[in-house]
Amino acid sequence: MTPARLYTADAVRALDRRAIDEVGVPGATLMRRAGAAAWRTLRARWPQARRLVVVCGPGNNGGDGWVLAELAQHDGLAPQVIEIGDVAASGADAAAARAAALAAGVPVTQGLAALEHAEIVIDGLFGIGLTREVAGEFRAAVDAMNACGAAGRPVLALDIPSGLEADSGTVLGAAVRAAVTVTFIGMKRGLVTGAAADHVGDLVFDDLGTPASLHDGIAPAAWHVTAATRAALLPRRARAAHKGDHGHVLIIGGAPGYAGAARLAAEAALRSGAGLVSAAVHPACAAQMNLGRPEIMVHAVATPGDLAPLLERAAVVAIGPGLAQTEWSVAMFGAVRDRAQMLVLDADALNLLAHDTQTRDDWVLTPHPGEAARLLGCPTREIVRDRYAAAAALARRYGGVVVLKGAGSIVSGRGRVEVVAGGNPGMGSGGMGDVLTGIVAALRAQGLDAFAAASHGAALHAAAADLAARDGERGLLASDLFAPLRTLVNASVP
Repeated sequence: MTPARLYTADAVRALDRRAIDEVGVPGATLMRRAGAAAWRTLRARWPQARRLVVVCGPGNNGGDGWVLAELAQHDGLAPQVIEIGDVAASGADAAAARAAALAAGVPVTQGLAALEHAEIVIDGLFGIGLTREVAGEFRAAVDAMNACGAAGRPVLALDIPSGLEADSGTVLGAAVRAAVTVTFIGMKRGLVTGAAADHVGDLVFDDLGTPASLHDGIAPAAWHVTAATRAALLPRRARAAHKGDHGHVLIIGGAPGYAGAARLAAEAALRSGAGLVSAAVHPACAAQMNLGRPEIMVHAVATPGDLAPLLERAAVVAIGPGLAQTEWSVAMFGAVRDRAQMLVLDADALNLLAHDTQTRDDWVLTPHPGEAARLLGCPTREIVRDRYAAAAALARRYGGVVVLKGAGSIVSGRGRVEVVAGGNPGMGSGGMGDVLTGIVAALRAQGLDAFAAASHGAALHAAAADLAARDGERGLLASDLFAPLRTLVNASVP
């Protein structure tokens, strides 16, 4: 399982330095351990492979590759190293690893032609220090490694896929698409969000034999969580419990043409354990809202006055699913935004908030990158380039807790950052965000604070989607999450 702590590149360098200076493990020993860890992973994953090509850059990442090549040579395989960049720029440890591999008989070349004969390619081009766009001969090497992967000759990346920025997970012009990434000492936060999902492959962690105390005093930048990580947040229910004990959620949305969004959010709240769920929708949509799901209490609301008594009864209000941006939508949003209730905002409620900025400590905002860009007044590409920075900026500007959705959803607020593991491309379909809104609202109604509800809700959402996608990702529907969601929300009860 991936370690929970996620670090910046600077923090990982501090861990390396502490291992050398305080624990007393020489840098050369750490390099040999890294190469050996990658070699063990390679042999376990591809035991029949014999022809290996290791692409080594001039830094310590290349040194790890040289160690792996030497181990492969000693084991009777046929490794070959392609050198890229200025060998003279290598540090002492990498130079020593290179010399040992050459002494063992590992052949070396500066051209890329050797990749044509590889069964497995090892990416030791760049490590965590890369901050510039990949260009020139390095770009050619990345492209050639990716061509191997596309042709069925997989790539094993050492520490981080070359071209992936270690702090943000953004691609610096081009990045290796690895089948497996073996990372060392500390988990880099850029490996678990955004574009990393298409480049990291299976993620393997090795602490290189360093003690757990190595991490004392070096704060992680974020935490990696799953639904299992947050097990036991929901208490076991008393045998005498009744519906009033589990919270009343009010979903506001369902403008003409978008009733399905409010319906999905409402049913998700029910499946996540809310005791009562009401839906306040446009009068044109009310008659169809609870067809097939009579447990949803549906109310036609034409004016803020119609909404007022429903707000009085609800413990948690979730606004946005199917809200649209009409005069009716603006009126509904205006009636809610100054209420004292716990709020969850999604979809068009976020778009309306972008035009009417307000800060609150107790709400949960659930934007996708496009909505986040509108909330921050910047291009979407800036959100995508650094999702951590974007989530932090949203939390600063609007308060409360922010769930920046996407591959590796980021939950930020109240001095904590978590990244949600799990999820799959099948979630890229209409209604998935509405389901998340209902889950978060239900968890809040059952007593979880804003951060716990947001993080656990996003983790449950991802886990339910993964279970639902066992029959295939393509064609996955938001409503397919309801059955596994019910199972998961009960599994999290002690």
